[in-house]
Amino acid sequence: MSEESGNSGGESTLTVLLAGGVNLAIAVMKLIAGIITGSGAMLSEAAHSVADTITEVLLLTALKRSERPADRVHPFGYGKERYFWSLLAAVSIFASGAMFALYEGVSTLFGHGEAQSTSLLSYIVLAVAFLLEGTSWLQAVRQVVRESRAENRSLWTYLRLIDDPTPKTVLFEDSAALVGLLLAFGGIGLHQLTGSEVWDGIASIAIGLLLACVAYLLGRTNRGLLVGRQADPTLVRGIREHLTAAPEIEALVDLQTMLMGTDQVLVCTRVDFDDSLGAADLERACVRLASELTESFHDVTEVFIEPVPRSDPDLRATVLARYGDIAERWSKP
Repeated sequence: MSEESGNSGGESTLTVLLAGGVNLAIAVMKLIAGIITGSGAMLSEAAHSVADTITEVLLLTALKRSERPADRVHPFGYGKERYFWSLLAAVSIFASGAMFALYEGVSTLFGHGEAQSTSLLSYIVLAVAFLLEGTSWLQAVRQVVRESRAENRSLWTYLRLIDDPTPKTVLFEDSAALVGLLLAFGGIGLHQLTGSEVWDGIASIAIGLLLACVAYLLGRTNRGLLVGRQADPTLVRGIREHLTAAPEIEALVDLQTMLMGTDQVLVCTRVDFDDSLGAADLERACVRLASELTESFHDVTEVFIEPVPRSDPDLRATVLARYGDIAERWSKP
């Protein structure tokens, strides 16, 4: 792993630890305020913070377990552990936060909740929680902005292509936490102004729907990474250009990449070598090209090169079905 990758991993750990400590403290405050006032919105926010705390524990597990080196049982390493535990974190947000908030909201609207009262304590807790969540949110924003700028990408493009779900998870859950606090503040405030508990129930339902959306977005990201997503398009283009420029290669027949973990890319390529090369020349070329790819592209950790004829009809049909007409442009002019 490169020095840049190590720095990113250390910052991800800091981001998760900060978010976890903040969420645990906020969960206790919200729970106390919710029990005292009976506010469904406040109890929903307490469940929200509990879910976020569980999420941070799962993310820390992801960071630690994914760093284990490759072994006989897992020859490609444990990089995808980060995606698995991050997926569980998304499930936790939905199961622990969204479902409870929706339940509290429906109970309040249909008059099955506990008697509620408004209290200055609720506003104080929400204000303190907003400040603490804001601190965690700023750390997550600083990390993703710094990393997106290092890759010369917009923030949204970076988040869409990111291969480390940890900072994205913290950023999304902290953003949802800030919005959820505003919803709770609005629900409690309108309840106090109108005397109707309906507003508190509506706020709880809105918090539940917000958490469900966040859980879906994070779940979709980790599902794609677990299934086996192609590497960054910029990296794939660089690998393709490097291979097609090699003097021994007449045509790049197929190029497959897959994210094996954060900053870990598997490269499998089929190439049509110059027919004049002998067996020893072919072996040396494969070894040299694999070494060049791992040195030139730090995220590339494994390279497999297979010599094939470009004229094979079955292979050609497979490649065209996967990539379309773009595969036609891989051959040298």
